[in-house]
Amino acid sequence: MNIKIRKATLNDLDVLLNFEQQLIDVERPMDPSLEQKKKINYFDIPEFITSDTAEMYVAIVDNKIVGCGYGLIKQNKSKFTQKKQGYIGFIFVKEEYRGKGVNKCIFEAIFNWFKTKGIIEIRLSVYEKNPRAIKAYEKIGFKKNLVEMLHYLT
Repeated sequence: MNIKIRKATLNDLDVLLNFEQQLIDVERPMDPSLEQKKKINYFDIPEFITSDTAEMYVAIVDNKIVGCGYGLIKQNKSKFTQKKQGYIGFIFVKEEYRGKGVNKCIFEAIFNWFKTKGIIEIRLSVYEKNPRAIKAYEKIGFKKNLVEMLHYLT
């Protein structure tokens, strides 16, 4: 399978918004704090496409967009050794293309962009109830670092 990675453009917006809703549909059962019936958005996709501090990539197979992800440069808090960090988000691969190296190609593109910006510390967030994603990220070299806890007062 020939996987091509390119920077996303605003012409890709409809596909990316559809991917975002598919991702939200998967993650809603993992997070009771998400609105369950209302259409929501996680990301400002046009901002990721046009920003100087973000880079959005799409994966293409047979002239179709089959996956995406973005890298974002954030200021670190002063207590950290690195002044800036890279944050990766909106990693999505269509079901029928998972396990075929698409995810790895998206990460490589984002990692290469971070390198050009001098970023060496990279973080991402993933739901604990998403072991498939956790396994994919560990395969790329990520390690668990912080656990976020949630509690509702009744």
